[in-house]
Amino acid sequence: MRADRLVSLVLLLRQRGRLTADTLARELEVSTRTVLRDIEALSSAGVPVYAERGRHGGFALLPGFRTELTGLNHDEALALLAAGSGRGEQVFGLGAALASAMRKVVDALPESHQAAAGDAAQRFLVDPETDLLSRRTVTDEVPDATMMAVRRAVLAGHKLRIHYAATGRAPQWRTVDPIGLVTVRDRGYLLATRSGEDRTYRLSRVLAAEELPEAAERPDRVDLDRIWRERSARFLSDDHITALVRVSPRRREELLRTVRAVRAEGPEADGWSRLEVTFQDARHAEWALWQLGTDAEALAPQSLRSALRDRAAMIVARYGDAP
Repeated sequence: MRADRLVSLVLLLRQRGRLTADTLARELEVSTRTVLRDIEALSSAGVPVYAERGRHGGFALLPGFRTELTGLNHDEALALLAAGSGRGEQVFGLGAALASAMRKVVDALPESHQAAAGDAAQRFLVDPETDLLSRRTVTDEVPDATMMAVRRAVLAGHKLRIHYAATGRAPQWRTVDPIGLVTVRDRGYLLATRSGEDRTYRLSRVLAAEELPEAAERPDRVDLDRIWRERSARFLSDDHITALVRVSPRRREELLRTVRAVRAEGPEADGWSRLEVTFQDARHAEWALWQLGTDAEALAPQSLRSALRDRAAMIVARYGDAP
């Protein structure tokens, strides 16, 4: 870990010039004292880093010093920089690692391409935090220590002990064999088996995690895409309700945030969308569509239409006369 940090420190000084110890500490997520020790280690190793004292002082590299990193062409670097502008790294707790990787990508470019790639990457924005209606995108929050333990167990192939809060149940400790991690619409999931049975855990409900020394019982090779499709199909075949819905374009995203899954979607002549969606149960479907008011219409099943009609009739009756 220290070797990676030393490389990141050198790249920061190369790309930004003179930086204070406090700034380096914030960027590297360590203490100022650690930065000073790292600077001393670099100097001892022959890296030409020097200190400038005074109000505008800091640490800098001698002009012309360059690290030896494999080069990338402009389009390769641009693709990585654009991908790195998204928020997927937040789901698996890889934000600091991504920042370090991006510094290495930029430094690997020929000097003549660095400015052009940096400017081009600024023209791309992938998955911003808010949409055009200023609604914030909700990303699952997982404590760094918990996410690190889960990630280590998945990559090392070790058993994992998790304190999991299933919906409507008290949190319980359970030991699982981790298979892989999946992120869907900024929600992270752990695919695992428990006592040989398939299990899917939402990461935001993992309250604590501990990597165990025992090897996990799992195949050496895995096709996460196939496993996810199979588990999704089984999930949708459970006791959920599927509905055919029309929704206005301005409330479409709101509907999508409440449904369990989207089976099919197509445009309507009036600009609305027709979707076949899955809800947890009839109560969930009625609640979700009621929130959308006249901006959505349940076409099927008839029981859902009747429930919404009866609820609307009760509201009309309640407010039909002056108090």
